Amino acid sequence: MAKVIMVQGTMSNAGKSLVVAGLCRVFKQDGYRVAPFKSQNMALNSFVTEDGLEMGRAQVVQAEAAGIKPDVAMNPILLKPTNDVGSQVIVNGEVLGNMNARDYFKYKKQLIPDIQKAFKKLEEMADIIVIEGAGSPAEINLKDDDIVNMGMAKMVGAPVLLVGDIDRGGIFAQLLGTLMLLEEDELELVKGLVINKFRGDKTILDPGIEILEERGQKPVVGVVPYTYLQIEDEDSLTERFDSAKQGLIDIAVIRYPRISNFTDLNSFEQIDSVSVRYVTSVNELKNPDMIVLPGSKNTMGDLKWLRESGLETAVKKMAERIPVFGICGGYQMLGKSIADPDHAEEGGEMRGMELLPIDTVLLPQKTRRQVEGRLNEVEGIFAGLSGQDYTGYEIHMGDTVSDQGEKLPQLVRHENVYGTYIHSIFDKGGIVTEIVKTLAKNKGIDLEKDNAIDYAELKEREYDKLADVIRSSMDMDAVYGMLRESLI
Repeated sequence: MAKVIMVQGTMSNAGKSLVVAGLCRVFKQDGYRVAPFKSQNMALNSFVTEDGLEMGRAQVVQAEAAGIKPDVAMNPILLKPTNDVGSQVIVNGEVLGNMNARDYFKYKKQLIPDIQKAFKKLEEMADIIVIEGAGSPAEINLKDDDIVNMGMAKMVGAPVLLVGDIDRGGIFAQLLGTLMLLEEDELELVKGLVINKFRGDKTILDPGIEILEERGQKPVVGVVPYTYLQIEDEDSLTERFDSAKQGLIDIAVIRYPRISNFTDLNSFEQIDSVSVRYVTSVNELKNPDMIVLPGSKNTMGDLKWLRESGLETAVKKMAERIPVFGICGGYQMLGKSIADPDHAEEGGEMRGMELLPIDTVLLPQKTRRQVEGRLNEVEGIFAGLSGQDYTGYEIHMGDTVSDQGEKLPQLVRHENVYGTYIHSIFDKGGIVTEIVKTLAKNKGIDLEKDNAIDYAELKEREYDKLADVIRSSMDMDAVYGMLRESLI
């Protein structure tokens, strides 16, 4: 039997995902086989495993921190919102179907056997399982049918660390209020409190911690400092969307309502001279050196939004002088047409942006696969990409062909516009370096010495940095003591 510990939060974006990743790295460094687990994740950033199954990227990050390959058992239920009241439900990496919130709420308890089976698989491969909750365990309207917070903790008898976000204010109310709304058997599972994202002198916080421990009757086992880490974060509240800084090389990413897999752009953010801005209006677009249309969970709906916001017209005009790059849903939008005969999204057919000579038909079956290879001859401004090695993965509901019905290469180009289905295509150092060098040359800037590093190598260093932060700011002796049995 694997030993377990669970990290829950007072709210979304309290920092649960990174605390789990940090603990995974610490346990790995200490010589244990460790695996992350989240029974249900709601996210638009997803990943495809080696066996072609889909899971949330947060658990992929945690698996990387643990030094193991991502496995769909780490995230048996993935909800990908398609609109404000419904999601695509993915179970064990396969699409179950679209459900509105009310129907899913009634249905989800039927998925408990899938959760238990996935968890058992991890128990057989790990010494320690670090479980992540979702949102808050104090959502009293959802507690009766909970399968991801205290319901999950009870299912496996996991001790719980409760994490609060001091950076958003009200940390004592967050933690004490959450404890007050828990049932007695739930309170017994909470073994420690963690104050996350702290800035400043900790001694100023000490009087409050004493009162918190006295009133909450739970020890504070960590005050984790606010630390800038180049590690992927959760998609709904990411701070990346707030950046308006423009670098020497400026990349504008269209942030439509159902943007997905924006992690594709992370590798550009590692280059000091490059800015990546997420824009939602024509005024925010300004004068970038490249525009990226990223993935979308509702391609037709987001294309309508793009059209109604005026951004479609602005992007088409800018495409006459700067490169435009579309990935997955953004690639589909750039074509001549999108048809949806089986109502995979909105149904019907609509005109695309007509910047690439392609047509897409959305299908109920989802393509999921990892890919790797070498780019064939690439023409136009990014001709230097010819022969570059790439790795990545595809997740899409559409079948795309040329407007002549012909099979398409992995990277499609027409004039200044490029498109691909490959997520993470920029992660290979050679590709991102070539694109940045080309944009700089096009602008008359010499960036020969400003080369991108390999993104995989960078992440390894960041996971070690995260582990150092966790070790120095949390009582790891207390954490080890919370595990269900002695590890000796």
